Amino acid sequence: MDSSRKEQQQDQNQKESKKKRTGVWVNGPIIVGAGPSGLAAAACLSQHGVPSLILEKSDCIASLWQYKTYDRLKLHLPKQFCQLPFLGFPENFPKYPTKHQFVSYLESYAAHFNIRPNFNQSVSSAEFDPAKSLWRVHADEFVYISRWLIVATGENAEPFVPEIRGLGKFKGKVVHTSDYKSAKEFGGQKVLVVGCGNSGMEVSLDLCRNNAVPYMVVRNTREMFGMSTFGVAMALLKWLPLKMVDRLLLLTATFILGSTDELGLRRPKTGPLELKNVTGKTPVLDVGALSQIRSGKIKVMEGVKEITKCGAKFNNGQEKEFDSIILATGYKSNVPSWLKQGSNSFTEDGMPKTEFPNGWKGHEKGLYTVGFTRRGLQGTSSDAVKIAADVASQWRSAEDCSNSCHSHIILLIGEN
Repeated sequence: MDSSRKEQQQDQNQKESKKKRTGVWVNGPIIVGAGPSGLAAAACLSQHGVPSLILEKSDCIASLWQYKTYDRLKLHLPKQFCQLPFLGFPENFPKYPTKHQFVSYLESYAAHFNIRPNFNQSVSSAEFDPAKSLWRVHADEFVYISRWLIVATGENAEPFVPEIRGLGKFKGKVVHTSDYKSAKEFGGQKVLVVGCGNSGMEVSLDLCRNNAVPYMVVRNTREMFGMSTFGVAMALLKWLPLKMVDRLLLLTATFILGSTDELGLRRPKTGPLELKNVTGKTPVLDVGALSQIRSGKIKVMEGVKEITKCGAKFNNGQEKEFDSIILATGYKSNVPSWLKQGSNSFTEDGMPKTEFPNGWKGHEKGLYTVGFTRRGLQGTSSDAVKIAADVASQWRSAEDCSNSCHSHIILLIGEN
């Protein structure tokens, strides 16, 4: 390496070292994630006069919705169940807003509450300093320091790809739904769709409408409902016990949709709302796929035993060839990859150990979680309101102390 390149490298190393030694004091909570959860938390804090700082790894708010969802996606619940605290959807939005309308709502929400996340700030780690009762959050540019850390990356932060024997051998295209936009590129193909949740159903329907032949793999039992039926059920939860609503749902679904067992869609013994609470699996909402299954245009297959070079072998002994494979296998939390001292609050899967309605507050001092309730945006809103109230009760005394003890930017020479 010549001298000029060595000097450039040394200069770069010095800059990186300075960043690591420079801590930015945040006079309020640090929020990791600028999705609906992070925005709701920031908005609720602002209602108490508490400032906050959102760190977002992407270049926009709600990056999962903007970059990792398919074109035909709509909200699966009526809009009144999906609005964030203190600002509802525009009245002219339809009952089930499209993904573009939902993103527009979130952008308006951020503007309304003057929420300005720090974009392109990927958090590599966060740890608690018990001696000083402070959280240190290591991002791309600085180490951010605060008394409070709000984990808002949510339960759907990263695509989940299960281990499927032989998947790497397949010669055709393999894509997760996070990278799927529309069925236009799959026209005329035989496509294996792994997963029969809402994504699997909607992708299979999209494929049908673009002259592809989808084969949908049913890996486990999931309950199916009409969208309006489930919306009514969510409203009933305000007045009736969960198990009673579950029974009403099952009766209504059977009456409206009939039996689905003969289609290969066996119903679980556990009620759909209880199943959602326990496992996080959302009931499947029929947007038109069921009629295509009944007509045979969407083929339902049992579990995959093995992927081959040209197709797949199934548990029932069948073997078929496919042109492409779409993995509708959902998402997972990424908390374990960066939260270094949250073992008392989070499981190995990155979900809060304490269940709803008390999972919003971590066991570590100053640690909060929002967007992990397995109850959609209603759960997110509930958590955000509680977190803001709890932080606000501590913040004013902390503000007086921090103003006298810290400058806005402090140098932590010699500390990691």
